[in-house]
Amino acid sequence: MALISTRHIKEAVYDMCKNSNYNLPADVSEAMLAASRQEKSSLGKQVLAQLVENSHLAREQNIALCQDTGMIVVFLEIGQEVSLTGQAIEEAINEGVRSAYQDSFFRNSIVHDPLIRDNTNDNTPAVVHYKIVPGDTVKIVVSPKGFGSENMSALRMLKPSQGLDGVKAFVLETISTAGGNPCPPMIIGVGIGGTMEKVALLAKEALMRPINQDHILPHVASLEHELLAEINKLGIGPQGFGGSVSALGVNIEVYPTHIAGLPVAVNVSCHVTRHQQRILAPKNGGDLL
Repeated sequence: MALISTRHIKEAVYDMCKNSNYNLPADVSEAMLAASRQEKSSLGKQVLAQLVENSHLAREQNIALCQDTGMIVVFLEIGQEVSLTGQAIEEAINEGVRSAYQDSFFRNSIVHDPLIRDNTNDNTPAVVHYKIVPGDTVKIVVSPKGFGSENMSALRMLKPSQGLDGVKAFVLETISTAGGNPCPPMIIGVGIGGTMEKVALLAKEALMRPINQDHILPHVASLEHELLAEINKLGIGPQGFGGSVSALGVNIEVYPTHIAGLPVAVNVSCHVTRHQQRILAPKNGGDLL
């Protein structure tokens, strides 16, 4: 049995919370630069240039990419040969989040009760998703999710008879309704299949895949490209000021579903689609690979 201390998970979460708020992922940064060259609107070009400059300043000066430093979403893939030692894993994760947000003076955006709305004052708790997988490592993905874009996300339980055309229509309707609210150019995660809760998770997971990496299934990859082209025809443009670049990427994840259902979820993300990944190995209790 491989032993990994949750102390190392806490330290990794701490580091990723800070760095993901300072640094755009390389695929997003490259897409932003490409968009600034492709945008046809002069105002859109100016906006994209400012967004690129903002990302450079955030990285160089260790300041937040956006004032909304998000609700932390953590994806854990735990090898079935791993035994976790130390404090409870979610306590460790939340300690990592708490320390990172306090040390970095990031905005605390989390309320303890969704109805009473009292702030927790430390940006915890995180939302944590677990998978048990083969192996003896722990993979951690941390994503601070802002709610300007999260609020524009949607889920619909389509009928199977609505088919592919229904999926396309729902995605385009969701993005058209969102307009400039998610701070475009957007990155769009789409989930298709499973059940109501599974499809929402698929859409969130889709945002963690690099936007320059097509889905492994050719027909899904083709749909990703088609939807991106159609979304960019909507004319929303950078920050909603109009233009030819409304989205940088569309990522789709699929899962088997019931013969009577066609669940579809759209998780909208802004141009600051933040996430980082670490893999912990058992050597010395949890070294980074």
